[in-house]
Amino acid sequence: MGVNLRDLIPPNVIKVISDLRELRGKVIAIDAYNALYQFLTAIRQADGTPLMDSKGRITSHLSGLFYRTINIVEAGVKPVYVFDGKPPELKLRELEERMAIREEARKKYERAIAVGDIEAARRYAQLSSKLTNEMVEDAKHLLTAMGIPWVQAPSEGEAQAAYIALKGDAWAAASQDYDSLLFGAPRLVRNLTISGRRKLPRKDVYIEVKPEVIELGKLLKALGLTREQLVDIAILLGTDYNPEGVKGIAPS
Repeated sequence: MGVNLRDLIPPNVIKVISDLRELRGKVIAIDAYNALYQFLTAIRQADGTPLMDSKGRITSHLSGLFYRTINIVEAGVKPVYVFDGKPPELKLRELEERMAIREEARKKYERAIAVGDIEAARRYAQLSSKLTNEMVEDAKHLLTAMGIPWVQAPSEGEAQAAYIALKGDAWAAASQDYDSLLFGAPRLVRNLTISGRRKLPRKDVYIEVKPEVIELGKLLKALGLTREQLVDIAILLGTDYNPEGVKGIAPS
């Protein structure tokens, strides 16, 4: 759905995970596209150039997927990656707008490179990240070779991950977005694939990012809402299916 619920979530509902081993033995369904985009965006050279093999094929997503998955497994966590299928028709306009933003970012990246503005070049390169079908298939082949299970969703991967958790086949869904809660996942794990030391955008400041768990039941109780009412609020705020939301409605 693509809605940011962060400002609605009370801090006392968020449980910070200091050590991944706290999640040992738990099956977690991971939104694969969400994770791959993170790797594509973050794993780049100083000027924004992604990692590539000898044939010029981008490998940033594979490097991130390989090493992060190893860290997760070594901590005793059992990951299951869930890949997007065909996007809902209601989301097509949003996807077209994202493509236009990426294309504009690509042009700005080229201009930044031309004038030697390395900082701007890296920023625009990150914004222009594009996940191709070939990249997705390579990611699936890598996971298979590693013995890591993955699931092909018929449509939204995050919805499928939430359903897997809702059915009890996974302890939680993992994503940077909050949609899993709207889809009914009993728990959402954020920062699972990006935990560690991270640089703040446009600032020479680094922060320590740690995984965090949000339980749907505790969130609904704290807000005094049902899940259906939380979905209604998300629609009012705006989602990928209705980007504008309702004018004048905000989290606070």
